[in-house]
Amino acid sequence: MASRPEKTAKGARDLRKVSSTRAPLLISIACAILFLILFAWLAQGVFRGNAIEFDLRARAFVHQFATPALTRVMRAFTFLGSVIFLWTLFVILAVGFYLRSLQRYTAWLATAMIGEVILEFTLKLAFHRTRPETFFGPDPSGYSFPSGHAMGSVCFYGVLAGLLGARIKRRSIRILVYIAAAALILGIGLSRIYLGVHYFTDVVAGYCAAGVWVSTLLFAARIRHRQ
Repeated sequence: MASRPEKTAKGARDLRKVSSTRAPLLISIACAILFLILFAWLAQGVFRGNAIEFDLRARAFVHQFATPALTRVMRAFTFLGSVIFLWTLFVILAVGFYLRSLQRYTAWLATAMIGEVILEFTLKLAFHRTRPETFFGPDPSGYSFPSGHAMGSVCFYGVLAGLLGARIKRRSIRILVYIAAAALILGIGLSRIYLGVHYFTDVVAGYCAAGVWVSTLLFAARIRHRQ
């Protein structure tokens, strides 16, 4: 029969185990709720027309820094967030994951990206926000709110960074991967404002919508892991 100290130690270990499994669940659902609230606040401002004055000022502020060299950089960032590039890169990565017996990574990326496409299409049809007049190049087709590039970059590069980071043992390299992904995501969003194809609120709303989706995926994955 176990002594009282052994029972106490076992109880403490069990309590720590439960806490360690509940914390990620709570963080995931809290992030999803926070992003959803922020998205709803932005959507309300856009729907009522309260955000347009701020968006016009933000466009003008960003546009004042325009130069030919910076325009080329911003176009490169936009290309890195385009549908063609992301899905081409997905196919390449899927082959690499298959060769490394990491099919679940492919499943994660595919789920994140397919969900993003459906969510983007639904939200754009729901809000019907007309795109602003572009600063550089032809006007793109489709609606403006939320930004598909912003959503796609978070769902692809954010999830990819998380998957790669889980396999990297060195903390410094793992942090660099996260920083690179964050910089790439922010650069893609900024490029959409710089080129004039989206408003500031379109980009932020795209980040929030993608945040809701990715946080929900993490919550579902952790529920499955606990079970």
